[in-house]
Amino acid sequence: MSGPRYAIGVDFGTESARALLVDCANGAEVATAVSVYANGVIDEHLPAPDEDIALGLDWALQDPADYVRALEEAIPAVLAASGVEPSAVAGLGVDFTSCTMLPALADGTPLCQVPDLRREPHAWVKLWKHHAAQPDADRINQVARERNEPWLANYGGKISSEWFFAKSLQILREAPSVYDRAERLIEAADWIVWQLTGGETRSTCTAGYKAMWSKETGFPSREYFAALDPRFADVVETRMRRELSPLGGMAGGLGDRAAALTGLPPGLPVAVANVDAHVSAPAVRVTDPGSLVMVMGTSICHILLGRERAIVEGMCGMVEDGVVPGLLGFEAGQSAVGDIFAWFAETAVPAVVSEEAARRGLPVQSVLEKGAATLRPGESGLLALDWWNGNRSVLVDAELRGLLVGMTLSTTPFEIYRALIEATAFGTRTIVDAFESAGVPVDSIVACGGLPERNALLMQIYADVLGREIDIAASGQAPALGSAMFGAVAGGVHPTIGDASRLMSRPASTSYRPDRTAVAAYNELYREYTRLHDLFGRHGDDVMRNLNRLRGAGQA
Repeated sequence: MSGPRYAIGVDFGTESARALLVDCANGAEVATAVSVYANGVIDEHLPAPDEDIALGLDWALQDPADYVRALEEAIPAVLAASGVEPSAVAGLGVDFTSCTMLPALADGTPLCQVPDLRREPHAWVKLWKHHAAQPDADRINQVARERNEPWLANYGGKISSEWFFAKSLQILREAPSVYDRAERLIEAADWIVWQLTGGETRSTCTAGYKAMWSKETGFPSREYFAALDPRFADVVETRMRRELSPLGGMAGGLGDRAAALTGLPPGLPVAVANVDAHVSAPAVRVTDPGSLVMVMGTSICHILLGRERAIVEGMCGMVEDGVVPGLLGFEAGQSAVGDIFAWFAETAVPAVVSEEAARRGLPVQSVLEKGAATLRPGESGLLALDWWNGNRSVLVDAELRGLLVGMTLSTTPFEIYRALIEATAFGTRTIVDAFESAGVPVDSIVACGGLPERNALLMQIYADVLGREIDIAASGQAPALGSAMFGAVAGGVHPTIGDASRLMSRPASTSYRPDRTAVAAYNELYREYTRLHDLFGRHGDDVMRNLNRLRGAGQA
């Protein structure tokens, strides 16, 4: 076909999905559209009819119908807004928050859409931040250590409650009848590709980072799974598949049903599924070792490429070809960042701040940011631990909780807001220190996502805490752009993701440089953060875990 060629990337996030139509020649972002999930994050009650079904502590579910609806809404919207003919679209790529997983029938029907299972919580999608599987993660880690399982080192010595087999084991343990009905357990990223192509395809990326798979040895052995629970021995053989597809490959052609849903032509190449953080790397021009990518939103994922294997404390995974072919991809992360700021703005600020925001026509967080920007590092006398949603890296413990130290009767909401920002920056510094202590260099840092665009104070604090310059990605839609790049590769427009990245990405739009005076002050504060981090996080004091157990007992 002559004329311009385009690709579409769809980024499935925590609250919504975003479609982006991109020119394959130069990466120009032609049109974008957002579909907000009707049921959002399901963390209190199931949206089941005629019955109030309450969820337990630390549950976070979603409705897979929202994902299909997003395809139906967002893709036709970008086609209409752009005026691009569907025949000019060369490929389609998708990415997802992960690990987000669901049980399904053999034909891909989610169990929550089976009428007699709709009232069963374990039949629904378990979102990435579902933490109720912590006992199962503990069991996975304990048995792996007892058996000296070599794959555990690839995850820094601990599997998180957020990962695939912890959530699967929770279904078996708490709802064996649901587990028995599940003919497939699958990542939502792979499931949505299934809905697009009509055929089941599993990604090496989702399997490698979230399901203990490696290119060299595959999944853990049947004997290991049997040691977790004899009923779990055949989980891979009966509910998954060992045949996986590499990143950059074509999962299949767009099926007739999906073509009718989206307005795209049948047979359109669809790329193998990806994870939102990992797909962002080529979108911000990172396809070589040494550049740390921070994907900053409700949480942060940290992606780093390397050539040599290394055991990094608390990393979420080290996967060969997991980000770009030919390199090792390291992942770490923080389970709550933007979520912490949103929690504070929505639930903890005094009326005077909300009233000022309303009077000035600004979001509450904008007023908090302006007030916090007038403070010097250390001026508030406050220090926080950023564990409002547990700790992903480096401690890998969902039972940890947030902490704020140093409050007085004169403490202001602006001081607290700044302390919360500083805590998340200290958490990232802990991760950077872990990488470098393990011999994985961090030579430069690139940030992308919603937070860098909206909060200049946050990015300056990160630069000061890290003592490093931080580049801000030119695209505000890095995951969707990265998915479009993989769609272009699947469609044959570019031979490799490296080629797509060079042609379709743009240089950083903004940089934040550290201030020497602030760096010195934050170095001192970071030492105190580390003392608190180790006291409460490394079993020096179990008060957080004990409080969490008491909380659970009180709501039982």
